[in-house]
Amino acid sequence: MSSAAKARREDKNKTVVQQLQEFSNDSVNFFNKCAKPDKNEYMKILQACAMGFVVIGFIGYIIKLVFIPINNIILGA
Repeated sequence: MSSAAKARREDKNKTVVQQLQEFSNDSVNFFNKCAKPDKNEYMKILQACAMGFVVIGFIGYIIKLVFIPINNIILGA
């Protein structure tokens, strides 16, 4: 029997409580390894998000600007 099949069988035999405990331990370890961004990194993230909002907004505006005349032609208003 392969090791992957043994691992799957062992996972099925774990109780829900054991799985939740393992998940919580992994979550705590992950959270402890994370670090807060410094001010420079935070500003870069904010700039990237702001640029994304601007680009998406501009694309939406252009699409709306193009489809208004097309709707008027199709509907014959």
